[in-house]
Amino acid sequence: MTFKAEYIWIDGTEPTAKLRSKTKILADGAALPIWGFDGSSTNQAQGHASDLVLNPVFSCPDPIRGGNDILVMCEVLNIDMTPHSSNTRAELRPLAEQFAGQEPIFGIEQEYTFFEGERPLGFPAGGFPAAQGGYYCGVGADEIFGREIVEKHLDHCLAAGLGISGINAEVMPGQWEFQVGPLAPLEVSDQLWIARWLLYRTAEDFGVSATLDPKPVKGDWNGAGAHTNFSTKAMREGYDAIIRACESLGEGSKPMDHVKNYGAGIDDRLTGLHETAPWNEYSYGVSDRGASVRIPWQVGQEKKGYIEDRRPNANVDPYVVTRLIVDTCCTALEKAGQV
Repeated sequence: MTFKAEYIWIDGTEPTAKLRSKTKILADGAALPIWGFDGSSTNQAQGHASDLVLNPVFSCPDPIRGGNDILVMCEVLNIDMTPHSSNTRAELRPLAEQFAGQEPIFGIEQEYTFFEGERPLGFPAGGFPAAQGGYYCGVGADEIFGREIVEKHLDHCLAAGLGISGINAEVMPGQWEFQVGPLAPLEVSDQLWIARWLLYRTAEDFGVSATLDPKPVKGDWNGAGAHTNFSTKAMREGYDAIIRACESLGEGSKPMDHVKNYGAGIDDRLTGLHETAPWNEYSYGVSDRGASVRIPWQVGQEKKGYIEDRRPNANVDPYVVTRLIVDTCCTALEKAGQV
């Protein structure tokens, strides 16, 4: 007997990488082998030296095919088995190991927008719907579009064993969100990439596409982000560590170091309007959705918990955003003795 393994990887498309996948047939009980692909077709190699390697790093049940079939998240390697330049997971791994003792965990809120052809799902042909306001967490066919896809995607994520923790309709018609976590840095990133793949694949069956464009409709419409919730053991136990983490994200060049890696088109979304802080200013505050980093109200009351970095775009690479936050915050907490 055999099973199907869907090998999934991140390509080299710029400024925003895309997901690619292909199917390998394996004998039951077989270990997942490395596999090759044509990097010249994925913006990762030249034609005269196009072979690259897929190295399996995470697998889960395939909820679409069912049975014993699986989904396999892969790192991209060069043929000498070194990480390819597009392999951002390889940069996260040593930092995740270095600061594992601080027990960093993340919950990432993935916003996205359904499109039907060239229009967001729910937008009338040749015009615009009613202004945003009633769509957020709404109900009813006049305000909610794509729920059947969202529910199917949720079921698929749960069947795959992913750490998905919720879904909701967002502020613009056809715009939704799912949350992954709380999980450790590598786990949340691997699982978010798989959840994205499942989103695209699920929408295929409905003739709809999903986009992570941070500003899918210009004008007075909310953009799409990937708000990133973060804590360490010390932050979950005391408020001084919460404040130290917030301050570390605003020190020196850190605000720009982060923002320039928080997803392409970030200046279109972080305007200071629509529940965002300006991209070139850093701030933090309790219960402030107009700040760069929000301390949830209950954290302010209980004096322990987590923080929410509201700056990452929907199209951010989770390996990159978790690496940056771990590096900045855990280093600062270590220096302050708050571990």
